[in-house]
Amino acid sequence: MFSPLATEISAGLSATAGLALAAGGCAYAAMWPTSQLFGPTLIAPPRPGELALTFDDGPNPVWTPRLLDLLASHDVHATFFLVGSRAQAQPALVRQIVAAGHLIGNHSWSHLNLALSSGRRIDEELSRTSQALEQIVGAPIRYFRPPFGARRPEVLRAARRLGMLPVLWNAMTSDWKNPSADAIASQLTHKIDRLHRQGRAANIVLHDGSHSDTAANRAPSLAAAAQLIAHYQSTRRFVTVSAWK
Repeated sequence: MFSPLATEISAGLSATAGLALAAGGCAYAAMWPTSQLFGPTLIAPPRPGELALTFDDGPNPVWTPRLLDLLASHDVHATFFLVGSRAQAQPALVRQIVAAGHLIGNHSWSHLNLALSSGRRIDEELSRTSQALEQIVGAPIRYFRPPFGARRPEVLRAARRLGMLPVLWNAMTSDWKNPSADAIASQLTHKIDRLHRQGRAANIVLHDGSHSDTAANRAPSLAAAAQLIAHYQSTRRFVTVSAWK
């Protein structure tokens, strides 16, 4: 027979455990890229022959033009998720990306963690970016990637109110801080091949810019992209995420 004190302690522990599980579940839903707990997002379909190269945090006046040259030399089209403030500062470069046949998407105005932002700030970050991009290119913006992958239901609802499909990923490394192109490419190749064995396409994240440092060195990311293209171009099909809508 349990004493009242023991019963109270047990109930308290159960409640604490429940709160911990709930907190863990919310953190998973907010940050894990393939989580669908807060609502559906585009990851990648069961089409293992396809790869989408996506580039975040641009446009960057030094590295984005070099990346465009690389992609053009291999006739590969990619998806660029652009930071609104960076795009507004480089409108000609945004138009160059689109003119080369690439897809652009909304990556918020200032790269905030939107899962921790107010509803008003979420709306401002997304709407301001879409308005700027649409004014530059003269076409609607249909895709959105939350900075850091961070979201909550209001973030996804705000994107959809603006006519955008939220896009996450299933293949990423810390290319923004890794100085080794070989290491970046090797880690991504491992993930891409594992996804292929699982019957999935690969939605790959690399970075051509930085939300915090306009002088960030993106040479390793570009060199890794070149390695991936050389490795897979003869056996896989490179697509933009619009192929999966």
